[in-house]
Amino acid sequence: MVSEMWTSVLSLTGVALGGGLTAFSQRATQRSAERAEERRLRAATSEARRSEQLQAVKEFLVCAQAAERAAYNRPEAWGDDDDWRTRAGDAMTALWVAERHLVLLCDPVLHGPVHTYGRALNQAVWREIGDTEVNEHLEEHKAAFMTAARTSLSALPARTP
Repeated sequence: MVSEMWTSVLSLTGVALGGGLTAFSQRATQRSAERAEERRLRAATSEARRSEQLQAVKEFLVCAQAAERAAYNRPEAWGDDDDWRTRAGDAMTALWVAERHLVLLCDPVLHGPVHTYGRALNQAVWREIGDTEVNEHLEEHKAAFMTAARTSLSALPARTP
C-alpha cells in the first residue's frame, strides 16, 4: 500500500514536473518568437524610414537642379522675362517645400547644409551673388549638402535579415 502510494506520488510529481517543463518551454518559445517579430518590425520600420528619407533627398536634388537651371537661364537684363520669373518662382517654391520635407524626415545633421544650399540656390536664381559664377557660388554648398546627406543616410541602421 505504501509502495503504491509512493508510486502515485512519484507519478504525480513526474506529471507535474513534465507539465511545468512543457509550459516553461512553450513560454520560452513564445517569448523568443515575440522578440524575433519585434526585431523584424523594427527592421521593416527602419528600412521604410530610410527609403522615405532617400526619396526626400532625391526629391530635393531634383528641385535643386531645377533651381540651378533657372539660375543659369536667367535673362541678363530685366524686362520681358515674366515667363522666366514664373518658372524660377515655381522652382524655388518646390525647392523650399522639398527642403522642409528633408528637415522633417532626416537627421538634424542635414538641417544646416540643406538650408544653406537652398539659400545659395535662391541667391543664384535671383542674382544676389554679384559677379560670381553660379557654379562657383554653389559648389561648396552643394558638396557640403551631399556629404551631410550621405552621412545622414549611412547613419541609419542597416537592414537586418
